Amino acid sequence: MKLKADVGHRDLTEGAVGSVILRFALPLLLGNLLQQLYNVTDSVIVGQFLGKQALAAVSASFFIYYFIISLVIGIGSGTSVVISQFFGAKQFDKVQRAFSSFFIFMLVAGILLSIAGIIFAEPMFRLTNTPEDVIPQAVIYFRIYVGGTFLFVTFNSIISILRGVGESVRPMLFILLTTLLNIALDLLFIVVFKWGIEGAARATVIAQGIGMCVALGYVNNTHPLLSIKKKDLLFDMNLFKEGLRIGLPTSVQQCSISLGLIALLGIVNGFGTDTLTAYGAAGKIDTIITQAVLTLSSALAAFSGQNIGAGRLDRLRAGVRFSMRVNLSLGIATVAAIYFFGDWMMRAFTNDPNVIQIGKEYLLIIGGFFVVHGGLNVFNGALRGAGATFFPMVVSIVCFWLIRIPLAYWFSSIWGRAGIWWAIGASFSIGLAVTYAYYKSGIWKKNGVARKS
Repeated sequence: MKLKADVGHRDLTEGAVGSVILRFALPLLLGNLLQQLYNVTDSVIVGQFLGKQALAAVSASFFIYYFIISLVIGIGSGTSVVISQFFGAKQFDKVQRAFSSFFIFMLVAGILLSIAGIIFAEPMFRLTNTPEDVIPQAVIYFRIYVGGTFLFVTFNSIISILRGVGESVRPMLFILLTTLLNIALDLLFIVVFKWGIEGAARATVIAQGIGMCVALGYVNNTHPLLSIKKKDLLFDMNLFKEGLRIGLPTSVQQCSISLGLIALLGIVNGFGTDTLTAYGAAGKIDTIITQAVLTLSSALAAFSGQNIGAGRLDRLRAGVRFSMRVNLSLGIATVAAIYFFGDWMMRAFTNDPNVIQIGKEYLLIIGGFFVVHGGLNVFNGALRGAGATFFPMVVSIVCFWLIRIPLAYWFSSIWGRAGIWWAIGASFSIGLAVTYAYYKSGIWKKNGVARKS
């Protein structure tokens, strides 16, 4: 099967490295920022209109929900790597078959995860030592939110695969649509209809459902390489196994991280509702701030995948060098922004002075490690695009469970809650040192899927 990529696809194997990465990354960054705005909307509106207990409920729900979807997120990233490498090698027939197999898996997995999340919601919150005054609202919010998991994972599977074939503008537009819908429905359900925290969850599920339908309509009706109409639906076990081989280590890594976040949440919860509220709100601010370098990592993964498929290791190395220079500039800007505007950032979520003070403390400490965290993501992006996901998985698990969690217990017993934030920074630093050494070793170069095929 021979197909030509249309103008929507971007060949990342030709052109000046820096400009190619930036042209691909900028729409991707806007899409990721919109996606984070989408995630933050519930917290901002809930915090301003429903109070800090409701905001804490949304924060606690996020960490548990992240654990539930971690497995499919990792497998999705593996399939995206497979597709980007086949696209770089111009094996377009395998692009469509891999996407169809991936979509079927995500749909089934999403439905099963929805059912499990609804059943086990309350026990999970109690297991994480969630404050008693937060649990009732957390359970209500979470059960509605997790009920739409199959919509979330199928929507994000389409976004992920479009990016894997070098398309970043339309995914950004799909995310913009869902973000605007979520904001409008949040205000309608919470402010006008007075549905409380249930309204926030319903708004998110409805917005995700509409976004999924629009994205699915696009790939089915206008995309030359991707189609999942009834006649095109097939499950290619061999291609799915390739995605599983690359994605399973990332899945294990994501599950380990999410379990680590839940364990860390247990330590945070021990300092009370104000610290939990601040941790959740400041964590969302941190996520928004770090989107630039996380997007750079995602763009580098697509860039790496296509150039590995085309046999252009020289371009991959140049892409890493360019990305690290951008990361350094972003790090300096981030620290300055937090120092001068940290209070203002926290006030978007709450007017409680104690929560604001705790949140700014978190941001200042974590912001100091931005360049370290960004560098770790840059090297992980290059390795992920090359299909070398096992080593980053091991590093992530070790740094989280053998370094971050023990240090958080130890440091918090000495310095209080600030010790938790310093433990996070220490784990980033050790992870970067080990990952850089692995990247320099060159062992990862043997993982190209398309070249094996």
